[in-house]
Amino acid sequence: MKLLHLADLHIGKRVNGFSMLEDQSYILNQIIDIVDNQQPDAVLIAGDVYDKPVPAADAVQLLDDFLVQLSRRHVQVCMISGNHDSAERIAFGGRLMSASGIHLAPVYHGAIEPVTLTDSFGSVHIYLIPFLRPANVRHFHADTEINSYTNAMRTVIENISFSPAARNVAVVHQFVTGSGIQPETCESEEHTVGGLDQVDASVFAPFDYVALGHLHGPQKIGRDTIRYGGSPLKYSFSEVNQKKSVTIITMQEKGCMDIHQIPLRPKRDMELLRGAFASLTAPDFLQAHDTQNYFKITLTDEEDIPNALTRLRECYPNMMLLEYDNKRTRAHADILGADHTEQKSPLQLFDELYEKQNGQPMSDAQRTFTMQLIREIWEDME
Repeated sequence: MKLLHLADLHIGKRVNGFSMLEDQSYILNQIIDIVDNQQPDAVLIAGDVYDKPVPAADAVQLLDDFLVQLSRRHVQVCMISGNHDSAERIAFGGRLMSASGIHLAPVYHGAIEPVTLTDSFGSVHIYLIPFLRPANVRHFHADTEINSYTNAMRTVIENISFSPAARNVAVVHQFVTGSGIQPETCESEEHTVGGLDQVDASVFAPFDYVALGHLHGPQKIGRDTIRYGGSPLKYSFSEVNQKKSVTIITMQEKGCMDIHQIPLRPKRDMELLRGAFASLTAPDFLQAHDTQNYFKITLTDEEDIPNALTRLRECYPNMMLLEYDNKRTRAHADILGADHTEQKSPLQLFDELYEKQNGQPMSDAQRTFTMQLIREIWEDME
């Protein structure tokens, strides 16, 4: 059984004011070429299919074209919703489309039923688990204590009736961590402050392979068979050094599989440029770069360059961001950036406030109560 793992398409996304739809159409066509070459039995799409819960018409049309092309190739498609999607909109028409091999995760209703495929080694059960918050799970399992994302996912999995002899695959969209190592993250992803949305990888022990979505960098979590596929395109300059790819999983008998990645090449890459205005606009420098790429440019000139944005866009038409790094801007950053509050968890910030107001730190009981309150407030905001 050969599976192709995708995630985080974010169809319809705009990056720094630039529509990515043309780039997304280009990369989806490249993925279709990979499907033609690799001949997978199924394509797994692990959430954040769209960039918004209510996507624009042209984004819906692009996804429709992609799914139709896959269906015409008689490839099974297993797709879930992510935190950027509307679970209800992704699920719409799923029971009808399954006849065409397009399997859409329904809105969670307390149970997860598999999509079952077969090959010469037997059955492969694919469980589609859409993005879930503790409140979604608690609603259907009121008798179970669910006070974290890990507990919520553990409850979901414990209520699945597995066939131990079969090969079991999960398609999941969550922030999964494991083995004490923090995954590689980037600016274009959404996380709760302080990591309240983390799910421990140990809960996925029953699965032979876990196709993850949510983090944009391809990477394994805990073991080789729990993997983020990563986004097919770079959606922030924090991703500039990431190598985008699709993941191919070839499963033989239970416990035996091969995993490898096939690189993707975008229509326009992202680059960081830094230097003096004169250097960055010199003919030799321009000739050495693909000026149609997306750029973030940092000017190091001590004096502001008149009409720098307009003049740079004459050389780099898809320049997204312009900033200065000189003595003046560094002095300003030192004044504004001293406390690094964005790096602290809500509990740390509240702890600091409490100690400043009361002259002593919170007790363990107060911290426990505060942490529970923060979780409840976060769920209500979601």
